Amino acid sequence: MNELRVVAWYVVQHAEDVLPVFERAVPGDPRPRAAIEAAWTFVNGARRTRLQRVTSLDAHRAARSAPGEAARLAARSAGDAASAAYLHPIAQASQVGHILRAAASVAHIGELAAGGDPAAGDALLERSWRRATPVLVDVLRRYPPPTGGSSRVARLTGVLDQHLRAGVWGSGRP
Repeated sequence: MNELRVVAWYVVQHAEDVLPVFERAVPGDPRPRAAIEAAWTFVNGARRTRLQRVTSLDAHRAARSAPGEAARLAARSAGDAASAAYLHPIAQASQVGHILRAAASVAHIGELAAGGDPAAGDALLERSWRRATPVLVDVLRRYPPPTGGSSRVARLTGVLDQHLRAGVWGSGRP
């Protein structure tokens, strides 16, 4: 459970960073915020319960109806935060997305806000790399690397995964 709390802590920090993007696009929709609150409830020591599952699904539903890519990614990140309490122990590459997709989404939202500038995404990925704890990296290394994907978020997930597994960012930086 402590490792799951570390994973949920990592994911919820990223989801919280971009929650305002969703709330500006869809004022009055409480579902992503409720998922973030449920994630924090778990991170702060409560048992994982139906609350995390229900709010995760609700936030993912909010993502599907969000007007625009940035708002969709922000709501999906909130759903990922709540569902992180239920990371599957079977070593499947798809589980890496549950650990890193919110961080990659934050980077892509940053790129979108900067007019598509990949340097904005790189800076946010580096920040995500610095947020990772040794426990998070240990959990990540139990899963095979992600198999790729054509979306920008999938590619950013792969970059972050590679750097976390290697323990370095860029060329020679710790």
